[in-house]
Amino acid sequence: MFIVGLTGGIATGKSYVSSIFREHGITVIDADTMARKVVEPGKKAWSKIRKEFGDGIFYSNGELDREALGEIVFQDIDRRKKLNQITHPEIYKEMLFAATKCFFNGEKFIVMDLPLLYETGAMLKYLHKVIVVDCEKECQLARLKARGQGMSESAALQRINAQMPLEQKCERAHFVVNNSGSGEETRQQVEGILSVLHKSRAYWRLRLLFLGVITSIFFLMKALIW
Repeated sequence: MFIVGLTGGIATGKSYVSSIFREHGITVIDADTMARKVVEPGKKAWSKIRKEFGDGIFYSNGELDREALGEIVFQDIDRRKKLNQITHPEIYKEMLFAATKCFFNGEKFIVMDLPLLYETGAMLKYLHKVIVVDCEKECQLARLKARGQGMSESAALQRINAQMPLEQKCERAHFVVNNSGSGEETRQQVEGILSVLHKSRAYWRLRLLFLGVITSIFFLMKALIW
């Protein structure tokens, strides 16, 4: 099994692209979903966030107020780095565990939706290919403001500028999906990439490598026993 990374900028449309992969039977492991999981009440990251940021960013039932936390970390790069140090190791651990289960299920390849793939660099070594979802800046800004339920333009720009520029991400990608146009145009691009991925022989190379490692371990253990 090989892993394809999916990234882009905030509000560029990664969720829509992910949905197309899922429609075609491809497993998508979403970092944002894992991020919500690791900050559930009582979890390790939840406890560290409460200790670092205080009780003011939690609801009365103990759940994390993600919007309140976002207001803090997008205005202070040091606090944002601290939050990432707390949450990212737990998020990546969950994602790799989910990927391992897919491997043993015999899946040919999976997609990992990683919004901060290039900003952190932590998962790059696990990826066979990377797809970047791109769109025009005006389109990105409009989508983010609409999604933010009254978010001001300055606040939206602050969140966009907190990430690596899309131009730099596109330069480093194996595939780029331009999501500035219609949904059908985006779908056609994604399905073209899917066709290329399905033809890849990386799946067999990695399977043979894995079998070679397992065989080596078996004969080593057998030699030690005898």
